[in-house]
Amino acid sequence: MTLNDPAAPLYADLAGDCQVSFEFFPPKSEKMEAQLWSAIETLTPLAPKFVSVTYGAGGSTRERTHNTVARIAKETPLAAAAHLTCVGASKDEIGEIADAYWDAGVRHIVALRGDPPEVGGTFEPHPQGYRGAAELVEGLIKRHPFEISVSAYPEVHPEAASAQSDLDNLKRKLDAGAIRAITQFFFTPDAYFRFLDKTLAAGITADIVPGIMPVSNFAATQRMAAMCNTQVPSWMARLFEGLDDHPASRQLVSATIAAELCQKLYTGGVRDFHFYTLNRSELSFAICHLLGLRAKATADVAA
Repeated sequence: MTLNDPAAPLYADLAGDCQVSFEFFPPKSEKMEAQLWSAIETLTPLAPKFVSVTYGAGGSTRERTHNTVARIAKETPLAAAAHLTCVGASKDEIGEIADAYWDAGVRHIVALRGDPPEVGGTFEPHPQGYRGAAELVEGLIKRHPFEISVSAYPEVHPEAASAQSDLDNLKRKLDAGAIRAITQFFFTPDAYFRFLDKTLAAGITADIVPGIMPVSNFAATQRMAAMCNTQVPSWMARLFEGLDDHPASRQLVSATIAAELCQKLYTGGVRDFHFYTLNRSELSFAICHLLGLRAKATADVAA
């Protein structure tokens, strides 16, 4: 039986030849910090390509992001990536932040324009700041030879004037020196593959890594999806209906949906996945296991 054989089990013969990365957010409390480090400890044996830590709207988590990234770099065998945005900071201030990351041993930045401090607000560049992610990428590379990732929107950035202008902006970021784009989460393989076709037609050859978000809370996911222009299929709402008081069943449904999406992407040739963990490990670990990845010893992860 082959991978495309309809009689074959969906996951039985996957080769485990994927690379994965995980995204976390900086904790706000001791309880959340314990949850974060438990997730990192669980996911580390999967030997991720890197793990990233988000940066709050308007730079609101600047110190917590730095402390979390620096601790990952210092205390784990993982390659740590720090999110960095243009919002609310001058070029000199961003340069100082970049220097601090470099001094802490961080060599990977996820460079983003960033969200305004107020939900629904409009992005306004700092008078002495960068006007967008493409300029930020260029400035960071001039400062240090960082590895830089940027964002991509398969279903178009909600503030973009058009799908073409959004694609043009992505190309500017990559031409400025970023080596990969990580997509916003999506829920159908067609959303990714159609976007990939458009990037290739635009002359974009960098890796476009699909961002996968297992749904732990459907209502919260709907709110996030509305803010970032991600379409939520109607069948997904029906699958989660009636599960509010059944967390274990909800986890099972969530893992099944996300694993099926990953399997279809894998069948289409994808070998690199980025998971939005929301600081929880169970769903991402289970999906990676279904994709054929197995835990490794700490020494192997470090290598």
